[in-house]
Amino acid sequence: MAGMITGIDSAAVRAATEQVRAEIAEAAGRAGRDPAEVELLAAVKYIALEELGVLAAAGLTLVGENRAQELEAKAAAHPELRWHFIGQLQSRKVKQILPHAELIHSVASDSALRQLERHGTPETEILVEVNVAGEEGKAGIAADELGAFIERAPARVSGLMTMPPFSEDPEDSRRHFAALRDLAETHGLTRLSMGTSQDFAVAVEEGATIVRVGTRLYGA
Repeated sequence: MAGMITGIDSAAVRAATEQVRAEIAEAAGRAGRDPAEVELLAAVKYIALEELGVLAAAGLTLVGENRAQELEAKAAAHPELRWHFIGQLQSRKVKQILPHAELIHSVASDSALRQLERHGTPETEILVEVNVAGEEGKAGIAADELGAFIERAPARVSGLMTMPPFSEDPEDSRRHFAALRDLAETHGLTRLSMGTSQDFAVAVEEGATIVRVGTRLYGA
């Protein structure tokens, strides 16, 4: 597939992974948190299937894929890795995703809820994507609609996910991460998927339990 990254150096990925984990620990320390509360998820959308073993060798065990077809192929080839689905969720892809992903980060439509009810199990766990910034045209449930959406969910909602507006300054994301944390606390949820390569440290300071990192690990 065009644009896929190959030829990844395991030693370089290991060094980058250790650096990111150190920054997570530092951010957790600043917030008075235990670094063990934060999972590092490697975003592998642009990583070729044949390179996934290199990531595992570098110490990465939790990975996230954005596309259902790629998730299916990659998870089948590398069952030793833990797989999450982190891309925009199309309801017609829910059935395809469920057997391979231990967690779906991006549930944000009633059509997806209907598919979860049809194809999920009592053990199915999801995160609800929230459009905390209220960006027009962006995926995610509005904050004031979250409670009703959770009540309609047939799967176990354990937390929330968000993608704030892109900014070169990580501090610009802080208020959005704090808003997601407050929503989670209001609804009794414990998992927060927030923060990517440019702002994961701020996300950890504001309560993230999963950070989704790509470019900092291998240039993806």
